[in-house]
Amino acid sequence: MEKEKVVLAYSGGLDTSIIIPWLKENYNDLDIIACCVNVGQEDDMEFVKKKALSSGASKVYIENVVNEFVEEYVYKGIKANAVYEGKYLLGTAYARPLIAKKLVEAAHKEGAKYIAHGCTGKGNDQVRLETAIAALDPTIQIIAPWRIWDIGSREEAIDYAESKNIDLNGITKEKIYSRDQNILHISHEGGMLENPGLEPDYDEILVMTNTIENTPDLAEYIEIEFKEGIPVKLNSKKLNGEEMLKSLNKIGGTHGIGIIDLLENRLVGMKSRGIYETPGGTLLIEAHKYLESFVLEKDTAHFKDMMSQKYAELVYNAMWFSGLKDAFDAFIDSTQKAVNGKVKLKLYKGTIKFAGMVSENALYNESISSFSTGDLYDQKDATGFIHLYSLPYKIQALNKLNNTVSNTEVKYSFKE
Repeated sequence: MEKEKVVLAYSGGLDTSIIIPWLKENYNDLDIIACCVNVGQEDDMEFVKKKALSSGASKVYIENVVNEFVEEYVYKGIKANAVYEGKYLLGTAYARPLIAKKLVEAAHKEGAKYIAHGCTGKGNDQVRLETAIAALDPTIQIIAPWRIWDIGSREEAIDYAESKNIDLNGITKEKIYSRDQNILHISHEGGMLENPGLEPDYDEILVMTNTIENTPDLAEYIEIEFKEGIPVKLNSKKLNGEEMLKSLNKIGGTHGIGIIDLLENRLVGMKSRGIYETPGGTLLIEAHKYLESFVLEKDTAHFKDMMSQKYAELVYNAMWFSGLKDAFDAFIDSTQKAVNGKVKLKLYKGTIKFAGMVSENALYNESISSFSTGDLYDQKDATGFIHLYSLPYKIQALNKLNNTVSNTEVKYSFKE
């Protein structure tokens, strides 16, 4: 009789490496299908495939979705200027709904009733993956070993892996950071980072980005061109999403751009500390913000600023497939029709400096904004405007005077 099947979200890292033998021990009636979704992590996919098979998987899917990840997920966040808690550019949060989508597709191909994952019971990703899976196919059942087994730490996970002769590819109890990488970022958690009183050892931690001490002593200029809010050219060269982010990661990483140390509020209610490297994404979102300041009228820009924060929270909080996000996307896309133009940035020692921009949709008009008098703006018109604008405050002041001066007639002239 054919076994029931489980599709395992497989990366080849510590957690998912030990899940295969653990599933074989505890769910020996299930056929294990490993599914590795490549969203730009710098792993040898052939090695990952062989490792999954040697660990006990009967079949392995390697799904290359890097360009889809950038153009259908990351770019939506760039258009929204979405930054969680003022720092985090949501690299992991964007990847999870796409990974969930590919897991569900693999489960449908294989006729699998179960999906398993290696997310810890303390993290955000368990909520993101399972909520996305439920939105795509609520009949699929979840197996989450970290919420079931008696392994209580990464040290114990390493012990288990060694007992099963699993190649951990350099992971040791001394180098115990939990890392998640895709083309947008890499995150680092665990180890000494769990003590907020300690300064990170960036020489040991950083993967995509130079430390400030190792950046060039000469600045570099880049120019990014946007069409309807989407980056389409870098230094006049047309690039797709994958090419754009790879190129900007290299440039930004060279100059130490996009390193943050964040003590964040997790979806599950606790605080956690992580180091995030997002060199290319940081360049894109800063350039995009500059261009929007050039082409969006005030009220739209201010309202979008408020929505950007809510959009970031929505993505962080596992609501990618929600109706609210669809509504936000519709609004954001409508604002991006005018976001066309070129932005020049100067990069030096971890900093990004504005170096100029042009746009056919610019709302900035030099003849109006200049201190010189021009045809489109007569400075004398400001007198009447100020009288009307300040009227509520004048009335408020009169009321205060009437309340403090008894039996005295208060006279006030609105004329200068």
